[in-house]
Amino acid sequence: MPRLVAIAALTATLLPAVPASAATLPPATPVTSDRAEILAAWTQPTAESTAAWKAARSHRKRWAAYHFDWSTDLCTRAPETPLGFDFSDACRHHDFGYRNYRTTFAQHKKRIDEVFRADLRRICDARRLAAQPFCNATAFTYFEAVRLLPRTQPPTPAI
Repeated sequence: MPRLVAIAALTATLLPAVPASAATLPPATPVTSDRAEILAAWTQPTAESTAAWKAARSHRKRWAAYHFDWSTDLCTRAPETPLGFDFSDACRHHDFGYRNYRTTFAQHKKRIDEVFRADLRRICDARRLAAQPFCNATAFTYFEAVRLLPRTQPPTPAI
């Protein structure tokens, strides 16, 4: 039992901290400025940001007061699992960023696209070594497609 406690303590100290604003449970009373802070925390190109976003996405009802747009069309007109590489979560996260920065989209598009690239890279890094070059090449194609898309407005939410 003491060994289990020691392992748990070591794990807790080694894991990077998720910002308090990106915690799984929202504050009891939502504030508009909190929404912007939370949105920014969930749309950074880090593993911690993506993990916080995924945790919140799993408990969307808890965040209802913030009126986040969770709709997605996944990878738009591209397959979500090209060559067996599952990019669906990266596409969901990308859609989340685009749709929730609707009023300030032009200012945030580049960063949201970089979040997409970082998510794709993490997906490819988790693949076996032999598959990584193919995954990275496919991910690069997906990233370039969104990066080069001359958008001034985010896509219309899926119904």
